[in-house]
Amino acid sequence: MSSEQSIFATLRGRSRVWAIAAIHGQADRLSAIHRQLFTKFQPGDQIVYLGNYSGHGREVRRTIDELLLFRRAILARDGVDCADIVFLRGAQEEMWQKLLQLQFAPNPAEVLQWMVGQGIEPTIEAYGASVQEAVLAARDGTLSLTRWTGQLRQNLRALDGHATLMSVLRHAAFSDNGTLLFVHAGIDPQRPLSAQSDSFWWGSSAFATIDRPYGEYRRIVRGYDRQHGGVAETPFTVSLDGGCGFGGDLLAAQFDADGALLQVLKA
Repeated sequence: MSSEQSIFATLRGRSRVWAIAAIHGQADRLSAIHRQLFTKFQPGDQIVYLGNYSGHGREVRRTIDELLLFRRAILARDGVDCADIVFLRGAQEEMWQKLLQLQFAPNPAEVLQWMVGQGIEPTIEAYGASVQEAVLAARDGTLSLTRWTGQLRQNLRALDGHATLMSVLRHAAFSDNGTLLFVHAGIDPQRPLSAQSDSFWWGSSAFATIDRPYGEYRRIVRGYDRQHGGVAETPFTVSLDGGCGFGGDLLAAQFDADGALLQVLKA
């Protein structure tokens, strides 16, 4: 498998797609969305989770468990394939991967504090560690910080399915007929998909300026908006973020094979 194939997921363009917005550790809201989705999901449908499963909210482990359990329940249905359920990497998951390599950062204490400001502390605590421990380890030096990140990795692997899920997150997903492109927070319209890099997680400001198709894709769908503006639809984009994790709703939206927004679920 090429590196591009490993970071992008290809969806069947002839099928409906359900997209689930940023969750931010709100397990109860995710469970409520899943209950609605379970009754509406039909053979041939596909599901794309748009990232930020953790961060800010306090129920990180329950959220990941709920994602894994629902995936198993859907896969148990006739005609559903593993490729029909896709998980994108959000900014929170990108930070988590960087956190596990914190000992290699030029200024680990500063990087850690920036991550805390972005909401990663509940995720650290969910896997049996604390920010204070990391701060002390960073002061002690690289060896101490390596032990801290090593323990964090071990704690992650101890939970069934958690490490596996984190290892299969995709950067983006697109339909094979060029209709829909799914991303976490945004893209740089001036760059090809293979050169987006951090734009998937931090390039949200350019999203509102997209006023034409991006390459072959007629419509781009994202699941995280810094303004938490709910459902924002234009001819070329759809933004889904009801503010889950910040006092708002978790959103899920259904798109048809032509990219039209059919319905929105809220919890």
